[in-house]
Amino acid sequence: MINVITTRRYWFLFSGALVAASIAAIAVFGLRLGIDFTGGTLVEVQFNESRPEKTRVEQILVESRVEKATVQFLGERGYLVRAAFIDEAQHAMLTGAFKQAFGDSWREERFETIGPTVSQELKRNTLYAIVLVILSIVVYIAWTFRRVSEPVNSWKYGVCAIIALLHDVVIPTGVFAVLGRFGAVEIDALFVTALLTIFGFSVNDTIVMFDRIRENLQKRRHDPFEQVVHDSINQTVTRSINTTMTTLLALVAVYFFGGATTKYFALALIIGFISGVYSSIFLASPLLVTWYHRQGK
Repeated sequence: MINVITTRRYWFLFSGALVAASIAAIAVFGLRLGIDFTGGTLVEVQFNESRPEKTRVEQILVESRVEKATVQFLGERGYLVRAAFIDEAQHAMLTGAFKQAFGDSWREERFETIGPTVSQELKRNTLYAIVLVILSIVVYIAWTFRRVSEPVNSWKYGVCAIIALLHDVVIPTGVFAVLGRFGAVEIDALFVTALLTIFGFSVNDTIVMFDRIRENLQKRRHDPFEQVVHDSINQTVTRSINTTMTTLLALVAVYFFGGATTKYFALALIIGFISGVYSSIFLASPLLVTWYHRQGK
């Protein structure tokens, strides 16, 4: 295998380029937030045969006094309508307009409404959850590796894990910023669930790697730190890749054969898991070695 430690600068540059591109995408395109975070109404309609023209659906929405409505294609026979808050009276008016225009050739698959209060609360809870997870990971890793104070302090393992974790979260977020700009893909509660899942999966791979480093340090106290880390990576890399591959097979199946609701949830996990196994091998452990040299030992 490639000596990850001696070539770590190239991997750092590659990771930095990916993160920079992702941050640039987020800054330029922004995130297309779904109704989970903005509040509003989501309506999915499917037609039994060929769907009508998009302009016809938009006309019905205007006639039904639905505000801030956008219509996008969904599958081969459906439309997805996003709009401002629709109350029960407006919903009944809209349903009646569709029946009058299309008879029984259509059906409403989904009608979801989230008020602005709920969406603001979800934003706060999402932020709290992410901060709590990050702090918990740092504390847990520092506690787990408390007996390994040489040649790198235990808390530095936690910091390196968090850096790798942020790398794994920023990249799928950047991809979804691009998809939101060019594919109208929205950030919803499922995406947040995917990010929290990536947190757990990514740090799991990193801890496995760090744990092997800890074991080898206890057995080989007089060996160079770089060599110990290099050998530890070689001893665990096959396990990490095999574990990720089996998980990815299931996620790819969900992406291609699952419903529209879980498609982009699976995509976020696929990107995050690939990024996670990469960072655990090429980023987290090499960062430890770099920190070791920077502290003058």
